[in-house]
Amino acid sequence: MAEKKISRVYLQPAFLICVLVLAVAAAGMSIAIKSFGVYLKKMPLALKTPLDSLDEAALAPYRVVDRQKISGQDIIEALGTTDYIQWLLEDSEAAEDSGTRFCSLFITYYELPDRVPHVPEECYTGTGHQRLASDAFAIEIPVDQSGPTAATRTIPARYLVFTATGSHWSSEKFAVSYLFNVNGFYADSREEARTALNRNIFGKYSYFSKVEWKFYGLRYGRPFYPGKDEVITASRKLLAAVLPELEAEHWPDWPVEDE
Repeated sequence: MAEKKISRVYLQPAFLICVLVLAVAAAGMSIAIKSFGVYLKKMPLALKTPLDSLDEAALAPYRVVDRQKISGQDIIEALGTTDYIQWLLEDSEAAEDSGTRFCSLFITYYELPDRVPHVPEECYTGTGHQRLASDAFAIEIPVDQSGPTAATRTIPARYLVFTATGSHWSSEKFAVSYLFNVNGFYADSREEARTALNRNIFGKYSYFSKVEWKFYGLRYGRPFYPGKDEVITASRKLLAAVLPELEAEHWPDWPVEDE
């Protein structure tokens, strides 16, 4: 009796209509993908040249004083990419007692993005820090300094403030800033980066890269950190050196010409 009841359910008009609608929808999606070039699964898109070949001379007045490597394989797996650089820079033009004399620069690249992981908001809070502030800010950087007029463009970025919880120095605050480059567009949050990725339904390829930086100075052998205005001013100087080099020599040209 139970088998007959189940068979009757499968023969009900409502069930048959649902099956038909799903079949038509699946066929329609397949036709759309083939006819209109909709790509649900992206192809990997490699860097033009590896990040660790970034030209140090192009970063002047910054000089590289340390090239750090992540040693733990579990951390690399959590990071989701081996395309990264983690450099310590020194601004040779900054005063000895400047809070922006040193900069920790961390750049990651994802050639086959299926998610947007590892924003500082989560990474720092996951390691025992408390987030005190999160603000979007805009940076004007030069487009072409060779012309008669100094044209600029606006780059969105994110400014975060943290403090260490449960430590002797828990009252000390420090700032971390970051931005994304997603398929040739800049974004200042994970949500904006996801939106940019989802916008590219007709492209065969997608990529994103995160640029993260933290300024600090040294006083009596101990780090101290600049305020927001200093960070924004120094960020403008830093990105004016870093971003054009990444765009010209490392990040893929966008849009990509499909083969």
